[in-house]
Amino acid sequence: MPSETLRDVAYLVSHAERQLGDWLAAQLAEEGCSVAEWRVLSFLADGHGHPMSEIADFAMLPAPTLTKLVDRMVAGNLLYRRPDDKDRRRVIAYLSEHGLSLYEQLARVVGQGQADLLAALGDEGELSRLLSRLSAILAGPARPGAAVLAGPLHPGHLTGGPKGAG
Repeated sequence: MPSETLRDVAYLVSHAERQLGDWLAAQLAEEGCSVAEWRVLSFLADGHGHPMSEIADFAMLPAPTLTKLVDRMVAGNLLYRRPDDKDRRRVIAYLSEHGLSLYEQLARVVGQGQADLLAALGDEGELSRLLSRLSAILAGPARPGAAVLAGPLHPGHLTGGPKGAG
């Protein structure tokens, strides 16, 4: 029954996300960093400043929570803020040198941990491709309904390949 299949997929993804979040929190806690701080650091590590709204979206935080976090990170010399040159009402956040250094340290720890997890799965990029495809389907212009999810889920739904592929 499709609804049971979908419920199982939703449960499995949610359960895995919770466990992965706990694992990531433990990895970062050893380095004195939270998951929310890591998300902000990793988003700003591209070297470009970003408005608070973009950071909030990426970090999956409500704006008031992000503002408090960014205030703490600015006080810790990890970030700095500047008014947007094009719109003085907007604030753009940037990584400081100290923030970039911390990001690079954490990226090594997180990267190695993720590589170990994926190796334990025997994954060579398939998980990321499937999760990215699932996100794209769910966030698509016409949210999935009967047309996309009416039939049983099979690997081809997520990869774009034929039934039974994968």
